[in-house]
Amino acid sequence: MARRLSTGINVLDRELEGGLPAGSIVLLTAEPASQSELFLYELTAARPTLYLTTVRSDQAVIDGIERTNTRTGDPNVRDVGGDAPLDQANRLIGTLPEGATLIIDVVDSLERYDRARFRRFLNELQTVMVNTGGLAILHGLNGVDVPDNRDVTAHVADVVFDLRTTITNAEIENRLVVPKFRGGKALAEPIKLRLAESVNIDTSRDIA
Repeated sequence: MARRLSTGINVLDRELEGGLPAGSIVLLTAEPASQSELFLYELTAARPTLYLTTVRSDQAVIDGIERTNTRTGDPNVRDVGGDAPLDQANRLIGTLPEGATLIIDVVDSLERYDRARFRRFLNELQTVMVNTGGLAILHGLNGVDVPDNRDVTAHVADVVFDLRTTITNAEIENRLVVPKFRGGKALAEPIKLRLAESVNIDTSRDIA
């Protein structure tokens, strides 16, 4: 079995039998109004992290991390959302050290490039991650305007996390579905999560 790396989220590591295979690309999809950012912040705790933001400013991300009460690291946050975001991301990814975590939040703007160019970016990213033995987390939004290349991202990704948020009159329910897991086994059932100050398993009983 491939060497596992901690995600930085203890409850998730337990469900994944120790974490994620080193060198993996992970696609985390979620609705824009979900608490998926809490996931990203906790993912910075396990190892040195390069955090590329394409929508919010780098200072907005840093402020968000500092305001959270959960366990985080001290990521190198860079704003690549200006001109030529794919080129900027490529240049910074080439500087990743051994065993680091890369977060791209969000990947949508890169997915809007020409398919051949985006495919080349993903294949080069895969080579970098295998060579450095780290983890790449691509955060994709499941909003009203999902990029056409999202299918390409999901196909190339080694692991797919799909965070599904349901809002009712009684509660906000978050379930993490893991339909794809190269180097391990996909989870047979969704994980019900409580996303408040940190990521935790929701142990409340479902009411039919």
